[in-house]
Amino acid sequence: MQNLSVRCASRLMRQRSTSVLATTVATGAGARRHASQSTAPSKTALYEFHQKHGGKLVDFAGYWLPVQYSDQSIIKSHLYTREHGSIFDVSHMLQTYVRGKDVISCFESICTADIKGLKNGTGTLTVFTNSAGGILDDLIVNRVADDLLYVVSNASRKSVDMANISAAVAAFKAKGKDVSVEFLSSDDQSLLAVQGPKAVAALQKLCTKDLSRLFFMNSTTDSIAGVDGCRITRCGYTGEDGVEISIPSAKAAEIAGALLEPSTGQLKLAGLGARDSLRLEAGLCLYGNDIDETTSPVEANLLWLVAKARRVENNFPGSNVINAQIKNGVTRRRVGFKMESGSAPARQHVEIYDNEQQKVGEITSGCPSPCLQQNVAMGYIREEYKKPGTEIMLKVRDKHYHSVVTKMPFVATHYYQPPK
Repeated sequence: MQNLSVRCASRLMRQRSTSVLATTVATGAGARRHASQSTAPSKTALYEFHQKHGGKLVDFAGYWLPVQYSDQSIIKSHLYTREHGSIFDVSHMLQTYVRGKDVISCFESICTADIKGLKNGTGTLTVFTNSAGGILDDLIVNRVADDLLYVVSNASRKSVDMANISAAVAAFKAKGKDVSVEFLSSDDQSLLAVQGPKAVAALQKLCTKDLSRLFFMNSTTDSIAGVDGCRITRCGYTGEDGVEISIPSAKAAEIAGALLEPSTGQLKLAGLGARDSLRLEAGLCLYGNDIDETTSPVEANLLWLVAKARRVENNFPGSNVINAQIKNGVTRRRVGFKMESGSAPARQHVEIYDNEQQKVGEITSGCPSPCLQQNVAMGYIREEYKKPGTEIMLKVRDKHYHSVVTKMPFVATHYYQPPK
């Protein structure tokens, strides 16, 4: 991974910059339209911290966030995360606490997770669905206790998620149920993603609890660098081991600075560019590109997010549609693609053709893979073409390039699982 030539790195860097801008437009368009009409982009608590450390700030989902830093290119930042560890500011994401003795049944009424089946202190990735079985958002829900959930969802879907959760809470309250919701403001609470093979070892030096017992999708609270009341969740969206830490915004710069200290570890700051390419190599979806209100979990190859117990209960939004798709099948499926050497990268909306020159699908995300040194992509293809090894053509700027349907993730993941 460290042997990229200068020429290759430069070319990939230019390609990645284009991809990042395209991703920014796709995921933050609604937020920025609103911002341009009424308010300027919001600042996270680390805005000045990013400027101090050479962050190149862009408007992403209505927030000023770094796309990269001056000390390394997006490619180098990507590889550094895979080899060592990086710190990402993800404070733009929506953090929510839902409370009450009826909180589990309330939240299950709008998502596909089996929260009843989770142990306290554990969490899962899930999706909000609509009545047509479409995905309103993907999110992580942590069962902190029998009467407390901690939820992290996408910034670009903040207004949709807040309305969805609020409506569910109001409906349960109208029935005399005990449930309430608290949406955390980024002014008060920040979120850092610390990702990579050396990320947790670095964080451990600042914590009091033993993080070796904190496994993937487990959550706990602890003090970090002397700051009490921080929530640490073993998760992230890079495919690497790591954590997301929820911290008081007043202490965000202090904790980020402590994590960067050489005595803590070898961590560096990373931005949106590396975060995008890392998640794509890991085969993870980006809302607004790879999943939206018109795609179902079955079509998106995310059926594992629809818990078997919930399929039987058949009582979440769109459950009849999704169960019918499970039984009868779908006409399209999200799959991965690897392109031949010398191909131009396939971005969102690139058309997919079979060998008979018939359109059979469309790309939703794509970029040069820094680890594989090869262009990769994901998208939706007709069901009969979904088998790995199927040869297809991608039309990029009126030229067709050979590609092969490939299993995802493109790069092996390293989630920290309990011993078997």
